[in-house]
Amino acid sequence: MAMKASLQLRVGTQLTMTPQLQQAIALLQLSTLDLRQEIQQALEANPMLELDDGFGEQAAAETSEDDWASEIPSELSTDSDWTDTYPDHGMSGSGSGEGPDFERQADSVSLASHLIWQLAMTNLSERQRQIAESLIDAVDSAGYLAQSLDEIRDGLRQQGLEGLPTREVEQVLLRLQQFEPTGIFARDLRECLMLQLAVMPDDTPLLPQARRLVRQFLEALAADDRRLLKRRLGLDDESLEAVVGLIRSLDPRPGSAYAEVGGNYITPDLVARHDDRGWRIELNAEALPRLRIQPDYVALVRRADKSPDNQFLKDHLQEARWLMKSLASRNDTLLKVGREIMARQLDFLEQGEEAMRPLILADIAKTVDMHESTISRVTTQKFIHTPRGVFELKFFFSSHVGGGEGEGDAHSSTAIRARIRKLIQDEPPRKPLSDSRLVDLLADDGIRVARRTVAKYREALGIPSSSERKRFR
Repeated sequence: MAMKASLQLRVGTQLTMTPQLQQAIALLQLSTLDLRQEIQQALEANPMLELDDGFGEQAAAETSEDDWASEIPSELSTDSDWTDTYPDHGMSGSGSGEGPDFERQADSVSLASHLIWQLAMTNLSERQRQIAESLIDAVDSAGYLAQSLDEIRDGLRQQGLEGLPTREVEQVLLRLQQFEPTGIFARDLRECLMLQLAVMPDDTPLLPQARRLVRQFLEALAADDRRLLKRRLGLDDESLEAVVGLIRSLDPRPGSAYAEVGGNYITPDLVARHDDRGWRIELNAEALPRLRIQPDYVALVRRADKSPDNQFLKDHLQEARWLMKSLASRNDTLLKVGREIMARQLDFLEQGEEAMRPLILADIAKTVDMHESTISRVTTQKFIHTPRGVFELKFFFSSHVGGGEGEGDAHSSTAIRARIRKLIQDEPPRKPLSDSRLVDLLADDGIRVARRTVAKYREALGIPSSSERKRFR
């Protein structure tokens, strides 16, 4: 893997980003598929590396025998806020053992779960977080707010935020409009396009004219009134065509991509198994090829002569060792985080989605002593095979919703959706449950949510209203 020159990154105190540390961070956030490609490229480029039919730990141990090589730390520190360097667009177990058929179809990552995941990384007060969750509930499949801010405010007041002004809801909305995908949480097409234009570099050609067109003359563009647009914007035919092309490059439905995700077959990174000792979280031994140092070349390097050929081998030996150490560090971090997540979601393994507990990135980050951004990278495009299916690690993060008097009574949004699905599946065919009745039944279970929230979750599950369900039966 080609490494860039050292960088200086300020994270509290100054931290030197060496090429080796950059490599460790880069590998940490790669998906298994991308990492396989990196490993294949390394095998083709480095004669000191070869595939190992045995266990990687033995090969890694062989690489520590030569005193002349640069010392490799026992643990590579891969924990920090790396946004500026790599921007984003009783548990036990081992890393070996036979497993089930791992080639499984991954569940789609919904837009709501993607937004909840980003919310978990956002520094908000508890009050602001409650407002943010209601705003996320109000986002439709295209990425737009399906309710007015006044309606959202009224729903929040019913949940206990008395005296909440619309202005405060709008302030939280402005924070959420910085989420990905760009253009999300818009109240109409004009705002959606303006949000996307706002993040473009200031030196983008004709950007001011494009912003003015969207802000003032979007209806004229829809009517293809080129004469008016040229006159009002002071543009010739060629420049107007460029402005229109820039606007058409934007996405008018930024949330749609998440509704269309799916159908990709993946190999999980982790495996959850149950045996007589309980649940075990292990690395999937089949996920990545094992590497080792080519022993014949190592023997040549030990001659310690200063010939160009020997220096060539020494350089590649050091690169090979750093790669193997970086891979080991990635696996250790992935396993540590995966075990902690599943330790908190044992009820899910035993009972399913209805038992999902609220969990945010900060919970895991604090326990494993890592930065939240590290946890976000470890859980993105990393999958675990469980008896209930294959899931992205991000799936297990879910916001706190409702509850009783204490924090321990809070429920995850995932669990509430699963409970709604179960109640509707078991409803009397001739008397479907209304959203209001679902609110009452959830309250009987200690889950306090507004009727609007129940309706939003029901719609997100693709379940028609009670009147429609009755008509279809």
